[in-house]
Amino acid sequence: MDVLAVPADRQKGWYLSLMAPNTKGPEFAWLDPSRLYCNSQALADCVQDLLSQFHSNHIDLVAGMDAMGFILGASVATTLGKGFLAIRKAGHLCVATQNQNYTDYSGREKIMEVRLDVLKPGLRVLLVDQWIETGGTMRAAIQLVEKLGATVVGVAAVAIENTEGGKWIKENYKFSHCIPEVLQSQVDGKYFNFFKSFLEAQ
Repeated sequence: MDVLAVPADRQKGWYLSLMAPNTKGPEFAWLDPSRLYCNSQALADCVQDLLSQFHSNHIDLVAGMDAMGFILGASVATTLGKGFLAIRKAGHLCVATQNQNYTDYSGREKIMEVRLDVLKPGLRVLLVDQWIETGGTMRAAIQLVEKLGATVVGVAAVAIENTEGGKWIKENYKFSHCIPEVLQSQVDGKYFNFFKSFLEAQ
């Protein structure tokens, strides 16, 4: 499918076919949603699907994780008419911050940080990232938001894998993602062939 093409019949999740397969091996994320962001209609439909679970929720602010969560999170914030807060990897903010240690999907120990002058008690925050694999990054973001007294309304991502961390998020927070249930096992198994053929058949 041409990256800028838009099908006449835009079935739910049609844009998932724009995600390129992993051609570099297991040390890389197995699918790359960044290609679907190049298609304005795909990005808009993805955002609407993510927000479908939160129409009844009051949201004050959207926060996204460094770095790919910035793209999707800012798009969600713009759609809602809300502000966007960047949750950064340590060392990038030149203001006072709250820090949180975490282990990312590759098993590396890292530190995440957020500025201190935005989050406060009573503020309701929707957390957005591109892909939740082990859940370590998102869990650290949740901890940062809650340490500063704000409330996590929910979690949104293109995909949430059913790893231990992914299940913890699903069990403890309202969530949304774009993967049809029939494809969840393929996402969890990082098996692309059936995923691709299913989407091409739509």
